[in-house]
Amino acid sequence: MGLDSHHITGIILAGGRASRMGGKDKGLMTYHGKPLITHVIARFAAQVPQLAINANRHVPDYQAFGFPVFTDRDNRFAGPLAGVAAALAYVKSEWILTVPTDAPQLPPDLVARLCQNVTTTRIHVASCNGAWQPVFALWPRACLPALEAFLASDKRAAHEFLREQQAIGVDFSDQPRAFANINTPEQIQAAAVLCPVLGIVGWSGSGKTTLLKQLIPLLDQAGMRIGLIKHAHHQFDIDIPGKDSYELRKAGASQVLVTSQARWALMTETPRHHGDPSLTEMLTHLDHAQLDLILVEGFKHAHLAKIEVHRPALDKPVLCRDDTDIIAVASDTPNLPNMTVPRLDLNNPVQITGFIRKWVLDQSHTTSA
Repeated sequence: MGLDSHHITGIILAGGRASRMGGKDKGLMTYHGKPLITHVIARFAAQVPQLAINANRHVPDYQAFGFPVFTDRDNRFAGPLAGVAAALAYVKSEWILTVPTDAPQLPPDLVARLCQNVTTTRIHVASCNGAWQPVFALWPRACLPALEAFLASDKRAAHEFLREQQAIGVDFSDQPRAFANINTPEQIQAAAVLCPVLGIVGWSGSGKTTLLKQLIPLLDQAGMRIGLIKHAHHQFDIDIPGKDSYELRKAGASQVLVTSQARWALMTETPRHHGDPSLTEMLTHLDHAQLDLILVEGFKHAHLAKIEVHRPALDKPVLCRDDTDIIAVASDTPNLPNMTVPRLDLNNPVQITGFIRKWVLDQSHTTSA
């Protein structure tokens, strides 16, 4: 049993107002060098016999992708259900299958699994770890009258409509990353990070820089191309007073790029920045295509995988007990009670290097999956 996918039209819902994107059209924003919707099309178009796009702005731009484009039947930006209703009225097929424009990792078997056990004209919706993913759903034309009545009563909540229609959940708990969506410019910016990023954190005086000086040569000898970002907690200068570049920068140039046969460096003045710099922004300045791993010293409160450097002699608490991003603790003592992450020998950089190499390998497998 099941529904033949040839009876389905795939719909990409790109008709939102994108208020969290500052009003920018989300599907047209650049993600890994291409418009975000391009990545969705690449995953979705191969699964359906025909595809159309629901968009309420920049219609010519969306038409340039080569698929039919239709708008909501009013201009209220009434949410994804308005796009579903417009799609059911627009297409000729008896079923549509919707995906959002902001989920570039959508399941490669989404259509096959949603259609696999269809025996009734009820809505079938993807579910992950017990939670519905309401815009990843298979909708029968038969639900259109009920949907129109729902919207006419000024209701918009997709979960509420799905409950009213006794939708059937289809489990995708094995693919939780597939439903990750992009809602903010910061998430778009973070998506530019293409290689693993690992933080080295610890209290002042714990030996973070000393450890990095030991690890970087070992990782380099193992054939890994390493990038490094270091957070300085005070004013610093990498240029020398008296040099032309220093004098020109101090004269008022906000950016100075110095180049030579051996290296080049870009210095940027940020006098209007308040507080710590954004790690996400700093990561975008590195050439990820030329790196296998980016090590970050500092940025203790940033959300990224970290190795903690801990020395009990400093009489400071272990950070990993409050920071779930810490994946291991490198310490000079074997007696660290109540540990929930692996302990590494701070005096054995070869062991720590092996741990990092395995972690990087695991990250590449997770990403490719």
